[in-house]
Amino acid sequence: MILVKFVCAIITRSLFILVSLIGVWRVKTVKNDNMYWLLTVLYLPLVVEMIFTLRRRKGQDYKWFSPAILLFLISIIPSIWILELHHQENKASDPQCRKLDSWDNVKSILPSNGTMVNETLKHLERMLTSVCPNDWILALHQVLLILLILGKWLLPLGGGVTRDELSQLLLIFVGTAADILEFTSETLSDVKEKNHQLVYIILAVWTWSMLQFPLHLAVVTSRPQNPDEPKAGEGCCNLLLSRHSTDIWNIVESLFIQDGPFLVVRLIVMIFFDVFHQMLVFFAIKNFLVVVLNLYRLIVICQDFRPPPPPSSSTSPSV
Repeated sequence: MILVKFVCAIITRSLFILVSLIGVWRVKTVKNDNMYWLLTVLYLPLVVEMIFTLRRRKGQDYKWFSPAILLFLISIIPSIWILELHHQENKASDPQCRKLDSWDNVKSILPSNGTMVNETLKHLERMLTSVCPNDWILALHQVLLILLILGKWLLPLGGGVTRDELSQLLLIFVGTAADILEFTSETLSDVKEKNHQLVYIILAVWTWSMLQFPLHLAVVTSRPQNPDEPKAGEGCCNLLLSRHSTDIWNIVESLFIQDGPFLVVRLIVMIFFDVFHQMLVFFAIKNFLVVVLNLYRLIVICQDFRPPPPPSSSTSPSV
């Protein structure tokens, strides 16, 4: 069992480093500057964390927080920022490229069966460089989100985390990843040329929303052993948090990390940058409904909460 944990921990972090390395290679290719290989320095904390986790914790992750996922995000997010900013600055001057929007286009860039190894490697390099920049960036976003879900699944469970909690967390990750991908792909496509302020706002909110993945507070929560009896000195607010911590953390994440910031950005896009179309309005309404329903859910939790009565002190009758 320990060997399986070691293998899973190493494979997961190796995939993290591989995807980050592909991102750095793409940045170096697009910018045509070997200095961008220095971005590989960001992998060092992930390697140090892997060595520490394998030696001290036998590959086991933490209960509330995943350092490996956080360090993976730190290693790849700068590459995605550089690619996004470069693409927004050079939309008009992008060279002829192959879009990955049909099977015929995909088959045309794949190597044939009869090619030699050297020719296959050269064809692979030409294939990767001929794909459209927008498709490249979208693929990095997609691979990043899929790998975050698979990586959390492969990482050995932290102490106190059950398989039921892990399954709930993975389902939350799938829904979160879909919303984040829709936000970045749809909103960045609305950016007009030379509108760098809006690009920075969208990327900043996207980076902020990615912080949900290292945290496990929405599912992995501490529970009192006897919820009917409050501990000595425990206040009403602490008791409410201990009993409904999962619901409250879900609400906090939605309001301040995902749907709340997404709604603000979409309103800014519509009001200040004069962008208006059917899908943008739909997703803004969707974010608004989620925010309102989460506030309603919080009010219901607070109103329905009834703290248990304090234990009555019975006095023995005097003789």
